[in-house]
Amino acid sequence: MQRTQLGRTGLSVSRLCLGTMTFGLQCEEDVSRSIMDTASEGGIDFFDTADVYPLGGGGNTVGRTEEIVGNWLVGKRHDYIVATKCVGRTGRRAWNQGMSRKHILDAIDASLRRLQTDYVDLYQLHSYDPTTTLDEALEALDTVVKSGKARYVGVSNWPATKVARGIGRAELKGWAGITSVQPRYNLLFRTFERDLLPLCREEGIGVIPYNPLAGGMLTGKHAKGAPPEGSRFTLGNAGARYQERYWHDREFESVEALKGVAADAGISMATMAVSWVLANQAITAPIIGASKPEQLADSLKAAEAPMAADLKTKLDDLTHAWRSVDAER
Repeated sequence: MQRTQLGRTGLSVSRLCLGTMTFGLQCEEDVSRSIMDTASEGGIDFFDTADVYPLGGGGNTVGRTEEIVGNWLVGKRHDYIVATKCVGRTGRRAWNQGMSRKHILDAIDASLRRLQTDYVDLYQLHSYDPTTTLDEALEALDTVVKSGKARYVGVSNWPATKVARGIGRAELKGWAGITSVQPRYNLLFRTFERDLLPLCREEGIGVIPYNPLAGGMLTGKHAKGAPPEGSRFTLGNAGARYQERYWHDREFESVEALKGVAADAGISMATMAVSWVLANQAITAPIIGASKPEQLADSLKAAEAPMAADLKTKLDDLTHAWRSVDAER
């Protein structure tokens, strides 16, 4: 497994990050533990989770994923880089969500309890909350770092304009700065190449993209028609979101074109998709996930060697027009 630095920090992380949002709903704890074992054996020591996971769950499942990860980490916490996130709703009270100082400070304590650790390596705001001032949120993150509960802080699902302003405000105030971002990025969704990725390269911000396989579309396993039961496209409250993102004629046509490229290159669709994300110089570590241990194999292969330049050029040219897709999709 190759390694790289997280943005401009001195922190070394594996070139792939294990996403855990399937743990506790799409797969139970025993399977989740096997997935973490397989990722670790493959050289991944960078794990990402969130306080609202598992994906597609409700109020009765909030925090379950962190508990599963925490149970697995017992006795080996210092062998792994652990990242988690807050902002999503975690309780019935109005203040159990958002970027307020109260919620951030409450949420980090709750995450640490579930993860059974004194600190996380990376603490991230899961989305942007327009009801809270940026300064309040950034100062709260600074408190989290200064208290020793997180080593670094980052953001997820923030547009480039908010990231840029956050960088500036933190520098001006002397607060802990934004170390990383988590955007959606894959061969079917290249919108952030226009602004966010160039900003991150210029500012030395790590990029940990999610959905490198577009919810499974880029494995080539889905066909037009009704989404299959048990897939991410029918999963609880997340199914509609994933259908809106990817379950369209254009995406299916794109996948068919990409199948031919993968066949000509002699690699699987999944390996090609993750390898293409890794080939972008702005990318630190794509977040890969699974609901079965064996599903990690193709993604792990993507980190074994860089993508051939001619293959990357072919994929860049083939998907160039897709960069204009609306960022809200």
